[in-house]
Amino acid sequence: MKSSRCTTTFLTAVFLIATSSAIAQAPDWKKIRIGVEGAFPPFSQLGTDGKLKGFDIDMANALCAEMKAECTLTQQDWDGMIPALNARKFDAIIASMSITDERKKQVAFSDKYYQTPARFVAKSGMKLETTPAGMKGKKIGVQRTTTQDRYVTELYKDSEIKRYAKQDEAFLDLVAGRVDALLVDAIVAENGFLKTAQGKAFSFFGPLLKDEKYFGLGAGVAMRKNDAVLRDKFNAAIKVIRANGEYTKLQNKYFDFDVYGDAITEAKVMPPKVAAPATPAAPATPAVKK
Repeated sequence: MKSSRCTTTFLTAVFLIATSSAIAQAPDWKKIRIGVEGAFPPFSQLGTDGKLKGFDIDMANALCAEMKAECTLTQQDWDGMIPALNARKFDAIIASMSITDERKKQVAFSDKYYQTPARFVAKSGMKLETTPAGMKGKKIGVQRTTTQDRYVTELYKDSEIKRYAKQDEAFLDLVAGRVDALLVDAIVAENGFLKTAQGKAFSFFGPLLKDEKYFGLGAGVAMRKNDAVLRDKFNAAIKVIRANGEYTKLQNKYFDFDVYGDAITEAKVMPPKVAAPATPAAPATPAVKK
């Protein structure tokens, strides 16, 4: 009995020491390292001064301010985001990462902080049918490991898929004619390409794509699966800035619609068509105004 009692006492002591150690080592999240991309305008990009800017960047700063946390932003290439998070290079990702079932196997997500659809972009005037059959033999560009990548990989079996580390590299290849079309976030395509001098000769094609199976439930903050306390802190902060007007203030810097929900309509991401000037040789034909 004495030996048994000593063993029990010893095991209890070990348990208490281990528990105390775990509590001591648990982060208080007063300092948070956040992974961002910096190559996905208008959500995240480097300004001419070399500083990060965009909706994701402002959102990260606003959430950190609400959580009263000191945050450090770390720039990371998109296709290395989740591996870097799980390797503890940073504690959370705020980089327009869509909440999908596939990604939930690797990371935990906060509630969404915005939601936008995808759409095809190609040279204006092309006779382009964006169905899998219509894109047979065409070269489609996508950013690697995105929801758009998964969508075309699974459905466009007869197309050639070209994958890019950064979205701006895909835009450059579209301009150069190395791909026939891109599938990209519609707001990124409009604000980061179609409204620029580089994108003047290009247009949207096909419908807005929102299928949750491929495009998820909106963009959320990603973190390691065992960091439930951090997830709860981000969720609470998102709710607060949505309620106190801070979210609307940030949103209005970049968008003229509610980017939080799915109220994005065709009219918001497809500029209106206007008639081209008539010529003696032919009647007026519709042209897309950028």
